[in-house]
Amino acid sequence: MAITAALVKELRERTGAGMMDCKKALMETSENLEAAIDLMRASGAAKAAKKAGRVASEGLVNLTISDDNKNAVILEVNSETDFVTKGSAFIDFVDALGSLALKNKPESVEAFISQTLDSGETVDEARQGIIAKIGENISVRRLQIVTTENGVLGAYKHGERIAVLTVLSGTDDELAKDIAMHIAASKPECVSEDQLSSELLEREKAIFIEQAKESGKPDNIIEKMIVGRMKKFVNEVSLYGQSFVKDPDTTVGALVKSKGAEVESFIRYEVGEGIEKKEDNFVEEVMAQAQT
Repeated sequence: MAITAALVKELRERTGAGMMDCKKALMETSENLEAAIDLMRASGAAKAAKKAGRVASEGLVNLTISDDNKNAVILEVNSETDFVTKGSAFIDFVDALGSLALKNKPESVEAFISQTLDSGETVDEARQGIIAKIGENISVRRLQIVTTENGVLGAYKHGERIAVLTVLSGTDDELAKDIAMHIAASKPECVSEDQLSSELLEREKAIFIEQAKESGKPDNIIEKMIVGRMKKFVNEVSLYGQSFVKDPDTTVGALVKSKGAEVESFIRYEVGEGIEKKEDNFVEEVMAQAQT
C-alpha cells in the first residue's frame, strides 16, 4: 500500500507525531485519517508527540563496554525532571539502549531509534511508551561508538550525570581510567594545543589585548602580558597542559609521556550541557491564567 506524502503530512500536523508513526498508523487503518488519529491516541503516540516540545534537560548518561575493552558506547537520554531518572522504567530503558547500541553500533541517533530492542519494540516505540506512562518528554539525545584495535579504552562515570571515554595507546588500563577521571573533573576542550582552532585563539587573544590596554602599561610589558595569558589559557583548555588531578605537580602531558603512552581521543558527556533550560516565572504564569 502506497501512502501519499500529503496524507502523512496532514496526520503529522494534526498529531505532532513522527513520520514513521504516521505511516504505520495509516497503513494499519487503510489510509483512514480519522481512524489513524484514534489509533495513535489509543497507543500513546499522539500523547507522546504533544510532550515533544517540552524541554528535556535532565536525564542519565550511559557507558557500556565490551568484555575485551575494545568497543564501547557512550550515550545520553534526557527527561524533563531528575525525579524520573530515579525510576526503574527509565533506568532499565537507558541500560537497554546501551546494550543495543554496543551490539549494533549505529552511525547516528536517527538510525538508532528505528532499531529493535529485545522486547520487540523499536527504540522509539519504547520511548513513547515511557512518555505515555510517566507523562514527561523523553529524548535519546546523542550517542557515540568508540573502538580501538591496538590501544585501551578508559571509562569513568561521575554519578549519573558525567561520563567519559578515552582511547589511550599502549596497554595501561589504570592510566586510561585515571585520564578519563581527570577529564570528567577538568573538562578540557581538546587533547593538545595543536588541536585548538585558530579562531578560538584569535578571539581569546583579542580579549586579552583589550584587557591589557586598559592597564595603561607600556607596549613591551603588554606584549609579555599577552604571551603569558595566552599560554595560561592554552594550558587550561588542553588536556596535556592541565595539571593532573591526582598530582597537581605534573601535567597530564608529562604523565602520559612518562608512561610511554598517548591520548588518541576522548569524549565527555554531561547531562543537559548545551540545552537551554526553561525558566518558569510563577507571577507571569498566574497573570496569564487570570487574563484567559
